[in-house]
Amino acid sequence: MPDIALKREHHLGLKGARAAADKMVAKLDEKFDLSGDWSGNTLSFSRPGVTGSLTVSETEMVLEVTLGFMLKMMKAPIERAVHEQLEKVMNEAPAAKSAAKPVVVKKPAPAAAKKK
Repeated sequence: MPDIALKREHHLGLKGARAAADKMVAKLDEKFDLSGDWSGNTLSFSRPGVTGSLTVSETEMVLEVTLGFMLKMMKAPIERAVHEQLEKVMNEAPAAKSAAKPVVVKKPAPAAAKKK
């Protein structure tokens, strides 16, 4: 059972969610020296004392992190940092563009007034 588990809905689409996930892990790598690899739509990451995965889909992200014995004492600050980074990248990420293009309806030009 993971020590930290987050599930977050989004409107980024799959491509946007993967980009946001890459940004988040890059920031967490700076803070906690994490490294990770994508396998399909799941990013698995690890470092001594931490293992986890981030799975993305068209509409949600699921993050699960397991902490080693020594890092369990630091669960609260680690969880806070993960929440902060997730919020930050989700707020910075542009929403996915709709696959269907909007229909533009052109109004006919007003008829010229007839002279008598």
